Amino acid sequence: MRTEHSALTPRDRGWAARLGRLGPVLIAAPVVLAIAVVSFIVTDTGEASTPEAAATGSAAAATPSAPPPAASPAAKPSPVPAKPGWVTVDPDEQQARTAAFFARTPRKVTGKPVQVPEFHATCTVSHHGDDDPIVFPGLPGASHNHTFWGNKTTDSNTTAASLRSGATSCNPQQDRSGYWIPTLYQNGRVIDPDEITVYYGSRLKDPAKTQPFPYGLRMIEGDAKKKSDANGNRFWCAGIGGEVGRSADGVFPVCASTAHIVRQITFPDCWDGKHLDSPDHKAHMSGALHTGVCPRSHPIPIPSVSFVISYKDLSAKTDGITLSSGNSFSMHADFFNGWDSEALAARVRNCLNQGVKCNAAGGF
Repeated sequence: MRTEHSALTPRDRGWAARLGRLGPVLIAAPVVLAIAVVSFIVTDTGEASTPEAAATGSAAAATPSAPPPAASPAAKPSPVPAKPGWVTVDPDEQQARTAAFFARTPRKVTGKPVQVPEFHATCTVSHHGDDDPIVFPGLPGASHNHTFWGNKTTDSNTTAASLRSGATSCNPQQDRSGYWIPTLYQNGRVIDPDEITVYYGSRLKDPAKTQPFPYGLRMIEGDAKKKSDANGNRFWCAGIGGEVGRSADGVFPVCASTAHIVRQITFPDCWDGKHLDSPDHKAHMSGALHTGVCPRSHPIPIPSVSFVISYKDLSAKTDGITLSSGNSFSMHADFFNGWDSEALAARVRNCLNQGVKCNAAGGF
């Protein structure tokens, strides 16, 4: 694991001076005083815990015969995750970002927008690959095949930092997030979505409390190992005529010729406020309570991300459909936030917090 260090801050020098004045007391102590430096936590992809923050840290040590000099202060330790897989954010920086966000003055609502807290991005498929930078970071070819959209550079080596430089297949261009799902096949032939809309909304009682998720947040919804679902198959027919029957195996709907297959996947909308990721890529996230508020364990309301995926090639003929991860019940989705921070903050403040529907450009 690598660490990074930066120049000393005035705050660091102040702490060092106070430690220096304690030197005589430390000399009398029977034990050696060591001031350990804990740098920012680094992920298994070699990325700092908060991609927008500069890593900080310095080291100084004192022994009974050599009190720590004022010029060698110790940096403030970063929080250490309880076990591997937890990617932390700096609490002070997160608090500052939250304060700055709610200090923003929302744009005045004009016209007569729909009274639904929502904005969206429209996307097309960018590429396919046997990669998954969340589940198998740094391991090319280790995953089942995925259909990617959004950031065109997404592969096994993707990090929050690399998302910044990638072009996107989404509108608006400020959304450079990585999105992916298992590839869908019909009788062994790849069937790509013809249209993908990523909605960002709020399902909470008070959308005014919603704030942007931090840059680099990643999460997974669904289960690639799932083989059945008590609620049935979640593919459905959109369009005039809707569903008119079932596939030969009874799993998929058969759509009218004027309709087509659609799949929607919705992610949790409450965050623990501490981690960009967790060992199972889900534990740092939670759904809201039945009261429409976030639980105490995950108190931060964030936008509810929802994929609506359209397959116009699949209408009346829905036999022979499989996913690269298995049967249709294994459908799942991944999200790696690469939004431009200012563009995301403006949309959350103007649209979600004010309870109105905005377009892909963030306008009313």
